[in-house]
Amino acid sequence: MTKIIPASLLAVSLFTVTFAVNLQAPLYDVYAAESGVGPTAVTVAFAAYVGGLMPTLLLLGGLSDRVGRRIPIALALLLGAVATMLLVQAPSWTSLVIARLLLGVGTGLATTAGTAYMAEILGEDRAHNAALIVTSGTSLGFGGGALATGISLGLSGPTLLPASYIVLFIAAPLLAMIAFCLPRVDHPKRVSILRLPVFPKGTWMFGAAMALAWSTTGMTIAVVPLELAANDLGGWTGLVIFLAIFVGFLCQPIARRMTNDQSLALGFVLIPFGFLVLLAGVWLHLLALVLIGTCITSSASYGFSYLASLAEVSLRAPMNRARATAGLFVYAYFGFSLPVIASGALADRFGMLVAMIVFSLIQITITAIIVIFWKRQAALPTTASDAG
Repeated sequence: MTKIIPASLLAVSLFTVTFAVNLQAPLYDVYAAESGVGPTAVTVAFAAYVGGLMPTLLLLGGLSDRVGRRIPIALALLLGAVATMLLVQAPSWTSLVIARLLLGVGTGLATTAGTAYMAEILGEDRAHNAALIVTSGTSLGFGGGALATGISLGLSGPTLLPASYIVLFIAAPLLAMIAFCLPRVDHPKRVSILRLPVFPKGTWMFGAAMALAWSTTGMTIAVVPLELAANDLGGWTGLVIFLAIFVGFLCQPIARRMTNDQSLALGFVLIPFGFLVLLAGVWLHLLALVLIGTCITSSASYGFSYLASLAEVSLRAPMNRARATAGLFVYAYFGFSLPVIASGALADRFGMLVAMIVFSLIQITITAIIVIFWKRQAALPTTASDAG
């Protein structure tokens, strides 16, 4: 079996795991209506994903080092199918919370094992290419699920069993079986099953960039659709979520030609600027600005910042790649969840627009602080050299 075939099958598996994550997003308002809950409850259900993912990253980020890469990936695929089936059998806010928890566990297992596995399949000399394939596959998956459900609902009309769900029910078990046919190029180690993440020295700014970028994506996926629905634009939810991720995928080849520092710096500019454009669109009820702002933030979240960060931690921890990836996603998913929950609570009390304005102001402030510290850190070696 050539490297291309197993690498492609692994990429498809990672795509399918992340495809399941946002598959139900266009139906958030339906599940909420079934249980009669408001924006805060919806954002809590959305962030429950991190409730499943974070313990997995913190405690099981190195699980694949012990049991091999294939088992966590197969398990993640099955968890995605089970979570989605739960929403079909018992559509409600409670089911959405449980489903999101299961999806979080699956994503944590798949992304840590998959990043390390891809590098092992392609070879250590192609670690950057491996990171690109993983970010491409997962980016397409995160965005593709919501778009697929949006298109399904547009074609079939309102339903709690869209065609996108059926596709997942067929693909996930099949790929789980195929996962065990992939080559065993990894070498399981006699280590503890419970292994904490690794945070490679000098990568804090990449983690901070991921937290900022994915907090913006979280707002776009969880909060903006509620505002669109309030303005009778709910039918655009799938496209907005898709653009929030897919445009970043399109930018990854550009990011690949840049150094990780250059890519990261561009991300720091695009993240707050894009959200300001999106905010203007919501404020002025201009869908075009919402879509443009979404595209700009996506270019950073799943393009420049994502690829630079994943490539950097992968290169700096070749012997602990799975655990270093877990460490990076700890940063990312703290950003992905906490601001969304806080914004939901603000929205319940002051309205969605006010919540988005507050988020934007905090985002700009934190970005400026991180960039200042980053510049000072980068200047230290130069200063010491000049003094010598």
